[in-house]
Amino acid sequence: MSKDMMEIRWHGRGGQGAKTAALLLGEAAISAGKYVQAFPEYGPERMGAPVAAFDRIASKEITIHSPVLKPDVVLVLDETLTESVDVAHGLSEETGVLIVNTPYSKAEVQARVKWNGKKLITIDASKIAQANIGKAIPNTPMIGALLGAVDILPLEAFMEDTRKKLEKKFKSKPEVIEGNLKAIRAAYEEVKKS
Repeated sequence: MSKDMMEIRWHGRGGQGAKTAALLLGEAAISAGKYVQAFPEYGPERMGAPVAAFDRIASKEITIHSPVLKPDVVLVLDETLTESVDVAHGLSEETGVLIVNTPYSKAEVQARVKWNGKKLITIDASKIAQANIGKAIPNTPMIGALLGAVDILPLEAFMEDTRKKLEKKFKSKPEVIEGNLKAIRAAYEEVKKS
């Protein structure tokens, strides 16, 4: 998928890192010379409550300032949201990409989502995070899955930018930095293989 502007919607629960993922992706895109909007949708945020975040990434200046209503890609960090939130709302069945963090099969997820799009990707990002980071926080592996699914940013450019950001935040915890980078790469490679 390559076009002048890509719109992305993230669905998660408070504490899973949907907002952080949208911001990390946006910052890496800015470093790569893209124009970006990255923003959360605020409501009664609390740990475990449904949250949404958004990215617009473009090769030209972005002149719209409205919610993302027709995303090109939707990422779902918690598959239980498919039972209560219309995660595929506005997503084209022809060109849209739906990426769901789940241990379940595509057929099981598709039945719950009620979306008959051509590009549904299921990945157990929580398992990848647990194995690499030591915590089942799926946001960074989901970015890896996104980068593997769509042509938005080169993986190595994203990894370099993210390493710098993580080194500032976790300079005394190199295992957190390396774990997140390994999780991103593992999810990217899994999606590229499928």
